[in-house]
Amino acid sequence: MAEIKTITAEEFKNLKKSDYTILDVRDEAEIIVHPLAGTVNIPFTSLLKNLSAHIADIPKEKPVLVVCRTGDTSEQIAELLLEHGYSAFNLAGGTKSLEEAQSFPAAQNAHAESNAEKSEPLFIDAKGLKCPGPIVKVSDALKTLEDGEQVRVQATEDAFASDIAVWCQRTRNVLEKLEIKDGVIEALVTKKEAHFTTVAGSGGNDKTFVIFSGDLDKALAAFIMANGAAAMGRKVTLFFTFWGLNILRKAKKVRVRKNLIEKMFGFMMPRGSKKLGLSRMNMGGMGPKMIRWVMKNKSVSSLEELMQSAIDHGVKIVACQMSMDIMGIRKEEFIDGVELGGVATFLGSCETSDATLFI
Repeated sequence: MAEIKTITAEEFKNLKKSDYTILDVRDEAEIIVHPLAGTVNIPFTSLLKNLSAHIADIPKEKPVLVVCRTGDTSEQIAELLLEHGYSAFNLAGGTKSLEEAQSFPAAQNAHAESNAEKSEPLFIDAKGLKCPGPIVKVSDALKTLEDGEQVRVQATEDAFASDIAVWCQRTRNVLEKLEIKDGVIEALVTKKEAHFTTVAGSGGNDKTFVIFSGDLDKALAAFIMANGAAAMGRKVTLFFTFWGLNILRKAKKVRVRKNLIEKMFGFMMPRGSKKLGLSRMNMGGMGPKMIRWVMKNKSVSSLEELMQSAIDHGVKIVACQMSMDIMGIRKEEFIDGVELGGVATFLGSCETSDATLFI
């Protein structure tokens, strides 16, 4: 097999880019932080898994310069391309070498210079917080800032690196920097007022969740996703029906007039979020106690904290009136902030949503 030719960062700076097909095999989060113009973007994992499916997207008319973050994965792809008859080059040291040699396109350098003139970023310490805590903190902080002002956030949850990149992309705020050092992920985000408000208020990006289950683990999943969507500026509706209504019940008994069947339903069903069981490993009530203990020790917000956070961030909590009537639950038994609705309320929410989940 022919030896793979390499191009250094210095050579890249003076390279006539139009003479090459530049194949960027970095993942989405890396590309958002340090984009390269005029490239074909196909993630390394997709190429490695099924190169034949992507061959048509990689022209053979010109040499292919493969680019990744460090130059290692791009070398593997360059080898595969050589086997398929391509003239392939590898960017030695990857985009990291471009940063070190300051060889990113002029537009990138000008952007960096303009950032130096900005005031000191607002610091957010999200270390130890679990999803969706760090993203919610960033969203709340940016809402207090002016257009062009920045936040610098540090977090220790591995998923935050991907989350903040995607969050910035979808809200169209600007992720200026993303780096990981000694287990701490640090991101620098610039607020773009017009983007934030425009995307947040646009139709078709709402989220609707139907909460049918009354299981603790499923309720946690629903409220984690709801808080995350709200942090992205989306309008979120949680529609509770049948067993899901128990999540909304107050912990203390409320005196309301009920017939015998309604009283029996009330006696057999859990009263409020703290009485919910698990869908798996309930073990007579021991399972929920164990998972709550683990959550507390791992700094994961409790279901009750997630519920209050959702309400505070404008998530619409709707209880199905028909299900309430069948199960003998009265509005007075619900926590504050719950609205009553029916199928039209649910369908109206679905029509402005790009995602409707049934839990």
